[in-house]
Amino acid sequence: MKTKKIIFWISTGLLFIMQGIMPILTANMKETVEAMAHLGYPPHFVMMLAIFKLAGGLVLIIPAFPARMKEWAYACFGIDFIAASISITVVDGFSSTTFIPLIALLILVISYWAYHAMNKKI
Repeated sequence: MKTKKIIFWISTGLLFIMQGIMPILTANMKETVEAMAHLGYPPHFVMMLAIFKLAGGLVLIIPAFPARMKEWAYACFGIDFIAASISITVVDGFSSTTFIPLIALLILVISYWAYHAMNKKI
């Protein structure tokens, strides 16, 4: 049980840093807006996505949130990572950059597995 908690907190902490904190801190940076524009997204989408990612990250990392909200956060992050990988591939072609969101998806799956393994009622 202790190992599952460690795996959960490491994977979820990484997700929170990558998807909760970093987007908020970089949303107004010129490079971020240009990168999103390159993928075909409008400027307002950057801040909107950053706010949603922060909200989802908080839901995952704060234990007091109900399990149903956590399930939605996991689902939304999964959709986000898959869509990001597809967007990158469609615009820039298949490259190593395509795998960056898929690595985040793997971390999400690990967090999801550990969350359910920890909360199993035996």
